[in-house]
Amino acid sequence: MVTAPDKPAGRGLKLQHSAVKTFALSKEIPILQPANLKNTDFLAELASYKSDIQVVIAFRMLPEAVWNMPPLGTFNLHASLLPAYRGAAPINWAIINGEKYTGVTTFFLKHEIDTGAIIFQEKVPIWEDETAGELHDKLMETGAKMVVKSLKAIAANNYPQQEQPYLANLPHAPKIFKPDCLIDWNKPANEVFNLIRGLSPYPAAYFVFKNQTIKVYRADIFEKESVNSGHYESDGRTYWHFHTATGIISIKDLQLEGRKRMDIETFLRGFNPNE
Repeated sequence: MVTAPDKPAGRGLKLQHSAVKTFALSKEIPILQPANLKNTDFLAELASYKSDIQVVIAFRMLPEAVWNMPPLGTFNLHASLLPAYRGAAPINWAIINGEKYTGVTTFFLKHEIDTGAIIFQEKVPIWEDETAGELHDKLMETGAKMVVKSLKAIAANNYPQQEQPYLANLPHAPKIFKPDCLIDWNKPANEVFNLIRGLSPYPAAYFVFKNQTIKVYRADIFEKESVNSGHYESDGRTYWHFHTATGIISIKDLQLEGRKRMDIETFLRGFNPNE
């Protein structure tokens, strides 16, 4: 099993194992943790296992020397219905863009990222108020079953290999950076609502209020009409509403910079927007 090197985490910055490594240790599975995937010693040790096939899940980009090593190839699990949403953040962007469904795909690796021949796909609905974290967990369950299905089919030499079609204007899923997370209250309510749930719980949508950064993890569309775009209202106790271009967003779950995540009523006990 190949996983990332241990990284320091927590207040004491102690080295922490990945969840995959913890499982491998419990099953006495050999573990490789290369800092450089092109390192000759790592490549030699990986080749010594003489694997028939390799499976990649939530790992970094592999050099050809790695993915082209096993005779049956290397396949990846991707959280979208390829060729749509190629890239690093398919779950986030599917929700941000207001999609009603997404899915998982297993496909063989090749030079161009997320472009190899498709083995299997399964469509999964996106619920109206579902967050990226909730969708991730749902796709994780579906994806795990699809990886097993793909391995069994390849072992039996009974599996499809459909080349990904070329389709114009496909949505992509690039890596998300901080500017992508900034809430613009002057946009339509649906866009704001989808941004919040599409970035929850990580990296989280945010806005700046009186020079303080506030992350928003959950919100509702309180009303579908607004006449005061960009403004807010709060009773200082139970609600904080923001007017957008087409409706009013009610914040339900948020976090002030340097503080813990809270529900709106708990938050307002120590932070009054009107003061």
